Amino acid sequence: MELKVAWNTMPESADQNLPIMSVKEVEKAHTFHASFPQYAPTPLADLNGMAKTLGVGCVRVKDESYRFGLNAFKVLGGSYAMARYIADKTGRDVSELPYGVLTSKKLREEFGQATFFSATDGNHGRGVAWSARVLGQKAVIRMPKGTTQRRLQNIRDEGAEVTIEDMNYDDCVRLAASQAAKVPNGVIVQDTAWEGYEKIPSWIMQGYGTMAMEAADQMGVRPTHIFVQAGVGSLAGAVTGYFVNRYRDNPPVITVVETYDAACLYEGAKAGDGNIRKVGGDMPSIMAGLNCGEPNITSWDILRNHVSCFISAEDSVARRGMRMLGCPVKGDAQVVSGESGAASFGAFATIMLQDEYREVREKLGLDANSRVLCFSTEGDTDPERYRRIVWEGQDR
Repeated sequence: MELKVAWNTMPESADQNLPIMSVKEVEKAHTFHASFPQYAPTPLADLNGMAKTLGVGCVRVKDESYRFGLNAFKVLGGSYAMARYIADKTGRDVSELPYGVLTSKKLREEFGQATFFSATDGNHGRGVAWSARVLGQKAVIRMPKGTTQRRLQNIRDEGAEVTIEDMNYDDCVRLAASQAAKVPNGVIVQDTAWEGYEKIPSWIMQGYGTMAMEAADQMGVRPTHIFVQAGVGSLAGAVTGYFVNRYRDNPPVITVVETYDAACLYEGAKAGDGNIRKVGGDMPSIMAGLNCGEPNITSWDILRNHVSCFISAEDSVARRGMRMLGCPVKGDAQVVSGESGAASFGAFATIMLQDEYREVREKLGLDANSRVLCFSTEGDTDPERYRRIVWEGQDR
């Protein structure tokens, strides 16, 4: 089981994007989500037995398999970004558009009909499709090669037009953006940012902040360490930005975990100059939600300033996380965590269990006094694959 580790030695930037994830902005997003009839805070699993086994003071895992009945956290970002977009177009503040107003016939008549385009490995597209359906709008979703039929069907069941394309995730993003530009009232809702496309991704990050805020409130004390997974880095930037803003004087030690096949953030950290690195080609990792080779430029600016450690992990690390969370120490809560969802916990457990990473845990300061927070960002979004890996011991 192998991890590659890059310590953050990059020069700091002006940190101009950190205010995007201010406590005030995240509270606004949380208030919006709390207006949904489907809303309830997802559980924060307390793994006391696991903590003792791994040699830390406590381990908490945010279980996003309960989010809005969609088995993943991504809907938080898509729904909030779409609401912010509609608020912008109708001259309102998003605080004036709680669920009841946003879904009203009167507002739909005022706003009209838009088509929201997105590329996805599964969870983001499902969240966009669900939000579009709830809001009476249209959704078009493009998925990369290697996507499972179960994940495609999950999106189709929400009423979206969806296809699997013969290209990787990053090329699907470009395809969705180009198609949105050719459609009347077409809007690209993507959880990554590039030059000239930054406003909607920042809204998506703020939407993710609801999950971070819930976790902080549920934990009750400052976590000393956070492990969070990354694809383009929007989630990692959102979590990092929120916790740094909330605990300005003493922020947690934050570690970002990626898959070997798409470790663009790790490559940037390893280079050490603060510049973005991109990873291309096929991305066959089972961590489908992390198979993204081009970083969100907004998030990268937050990560380069505030993350201590970047890890590139092979698939066996995610499998370990899935199995340990699914079969916990007696007395601990079970967390059904999918391939991407288990990546952060799997990396943490690997560091604590394997002697070759002794220096890593010592440098991170992981010991019996540590309070560790991980995010399980998805449940068994592909139940058949989950059972093959967890029940049958298969690789994928």
